Amino acid sequence: MNPEPHFNLHSLGQRACLDLENVFERVDPQQLEILAHEIIAARRIVCYGAGREGLMMQAIAMRLMHAGLQSYVVGEMVTPRVGPGDLFLASAGPGHFPTIETLLKVAREAGGRTVVVTAQPSQASEMPVDVLVHLPGQTMADVAAGSSILTMGTHYEAALLLFGDFLVLRLLELTHQKLEDMYTRYTNMK
Repeated sequence: MNPEPHFNLHSLGQRACLDLENVFERVDPQQLEILAHEIIAARRIVCYGAGREGLMMQAIAMRLMHAGLQSYVVGEMVTPRVGPGDLFLASAGPGHFPTIETLLKVAREAGGRTVVVTAQPSQASEMPVDVLVHLPGQTMADVAAGSSILTMGTHYEAALLLFGDFLVLRLLELTHQKLEDMYTRYTNMK
């Protein structure tokens, strides 16, 4: 089966990578630095995101664990209660989700600190958040603007996954680890 002549996978790949490059050209590097220090200062990190953002947050939580940190995901059986010294890290790409607002309140009332990564900081800032990280990717809230060739919220979600990996690279530097150290924490139960 031959693809349609107008469908060019190579060209689409280049465009998608350029769209993601545009996100990271607009991110203030200081935001990553602030988040890295929040994470290092935390006793435990509890992550959350809705829908596909939740999948990206699960991947980030796994990488945080590979970096030697105690990280968890909301809804997992082994996730402890949030308390003083803990950090609740959520993704709210479109800016606001009632569920995230509720979880932010729970974390704050329990003495934890809160961080939200979002593409819509003006909307997210209305929630109880200590640190707001602006990741300017296309979400469902602004898909009509057409800032990416990627569908729906994929632009933001892919940027979130990469941002999480860049964060882990910075955390490894700050904790004087090598990439190889992560493999010592990789599961042997497969």
